[in-house]
Amino acid sequence: MNRTANDLTWNPPAEAGAAPQPGPSPGPDPGPDPGPGPRFDPERLARAALSRLGEPGDAALGHWLADTDALDVVRAIRDGTAPGRPGPDGARLAAYRARLPGLDPVADLERVRAAGGRFIIPGDTEWPSQLDDLGRARPTGLWVVGTGSLRLLALRSVAVVGARACTAYGAHVAGDLAAQLAERGWVVVSGGAYGIDAAAHRGALAVGGPTVGVLACGVDVAYPRGNTGLIRRIGEQGLLLSELPPGEHPTRFRFVLRNRVIAALTRGTVVVEAALRSGALSTARRARDLNRHTMGVPGPVTSELSAGVHALIRSGAATLVTDAAEVVELIGAIGEDLAPQRAGPVLPRDLLEPAAARVLEAVPGTPDGAPVERLARQSGLPPDEVLQRLYELGSLGHVERHGAHWRLVRRR
Repeated sequence: MNRTANDLTWNPPAEAGAAPQPGPSPGPDPGPDPGPGPRFDPERLARAALSRLGEPGDAALGHWLADTDALDVVRAIRDGTAPGRPGPDGARLAAYRARLPGLDPVADLERVRAAGGRFIIPGDTEWPSQLDDLGRARPTGLWVVGTGSLRLLALRSVAVVGARACTAYGAHVAGDLAAQLAERGWVVVSGGAYGIDAAAHRGALAVGGPTVGVLACGVDVAYPRGNTGLIRRIGEQGLLLSELPPGEHPTRFRFVLRNRVIAALTRGTVVVEAALRSGALSTARRARDLNRHTMGVPGPVTSELSAGVHALIRSGAATLVTDAAEVVELIGAIGEDLAPQRAGPVLPRDLLEPAAARVLEAVPGTPDGAPVERLARQSGLPPDEVLQRLYELGSLGHVERHGAHWRLVRRR
């Protein structure tokens, strides 16, 4: 039987030999065939339904799903009962049931398939196991658009997040950092928002690298509108993913909950520009709580947009990084992804022995120069040793003899 989004309530298939359970507003039974297109297994249908019944990170649903199949959870919500262990309280159960009218997971699955996507759930080969670190707050499932494998892309991924109202400095640093990471074979993950998120995605895309956008809305909804073209490119060159079913729009609460997925999915999180109350700091805190590497890029001490990053670094909650090499040293393979040691240029006089350096320091740069006796007094060394050192310095091109006097070699 064909299903449409206008059907009222999805009735999950009854167990073999069991009588159908009446729902509050029963709709047509999908029967053995959920409709045109591929056949969807009951567990996937049930989890797709739960992604509409609960909000992202719903701990009550997560607690229930830890001991009960998703299909039984949907039946229990429909019937107002609790299978196995006690589930959500009455008020929470009533909130779930209030969303039952119009529920149609088959239509949602077909809608995301038409957009070139899919709905992945725990147990799928594409499911990233690191999301299981979220425990009861683990996503019920993920709606994904793009051709790459989320599990494989997430194996070498790093989050780059920060302020929406970023400065030109922050946008430049985020874009350059993302491009460097992509060139080193790392996948950049961010939230698709304005500011640092958009700069990070663009930086990775500019060098032909894949990037993953974790959205706080349906994968078929372009938000913010100003990033419509960018979000489309991410779906073509990387992946778009969300816990929310197609057509859902973002809320402030959903943005905060989205951040935990970014933190759990990646090997580490880099914060580029964040004020003291920035939402990007919640991603950093979740990354720290999940034992992921948390990193911060410093900014001007006069900038309020860097105050949150500086507070993270100062408290020891984040490691200071300035480029991709330092990021990869933290999140890469031990002993194989070391950042180069930073040092100023080595000058020829830096290689001199201490006595030779003392003599060279005493030699004047004037045309007349100075005799050995004066250089001995100024350097505090015996005249014979000074003369020996002067000839050594002369062979190295530092000084030259002018009669009985010695002077520095003039360099252009």
